[in-house]
Amino acid sequence: MRELFDYALLAFTSLFTMVNPLGVIPVFTSLTSAMNSSQARHVAIKAVLTAFIIMLLFAFLGKAIFDFFSISTNSLRIVGGVIFFMAGFDMLQARLIRTKSTEETASEYESDIAITPLAIPMICGPGTITVSIVMMSDATQIVYKGILVLVMVLVSALTLIFILSGRKITALLGPSGNKVMMRIMGLIVMVIAVEFFISGLKPIIRELLTLD
Repeated sequence: MRELFDYALLAFTSLFTMVNPLGVIPVFTSLTSAMNSSQARHVAIKAVLTAFIIMLLFAFLGKAIFDFFSISTNSLRIVGGVIFFMAGFDMLQARLIRTKSTEETASEYESDIAITPLAIPMICGPGTITVSIVMMSDATQIVYKGILVLVMVLVSALTLIFILSGRKITALLGPSGNKVMMRIMGLIVMVIAVEFFISGLKPIIRELLTLD
């Protein structure tokens, strides 16, 4: 019983840290600032649900998928870093990360941003994918696999609560307060992006130097 608890605690802390719901809030609020509460809630639910499905997919099939396409988590970190940096730069200018084109309907825009960048790579990024694969590989018994799935459900639910609560807070700040917070958060997101990029690039460079 103790081993099950330790595994559940490790899975929860690892996934929650990698998902980092607080880091999702500024991106979510900036993308949905022009939406009403109902539309923003729909985007949040779809983003979290999509991220949860991706976590499950990689937990059960991740290693096989990575091997088949010869993809490394370091490559995912680099791509995630680029996407984060672009998002943070737009936030630093206190503007929407992505604006809806005239040909795109509101529902198409909501569906688009819910998948990218919210579900991927904000909620379910390289770190989350890696943890999902590693924790599932450590789950040698069916009960451990069940615990991991339950932990994923819990982390996803907490993430939804966090980002919806964050939107309520930004509503209280008003337009000026939101712009100030968006610029501050934009700078933070850009720093995170650089860390993601470097953490993915360093092992690749080290491997190339070793080959030489």
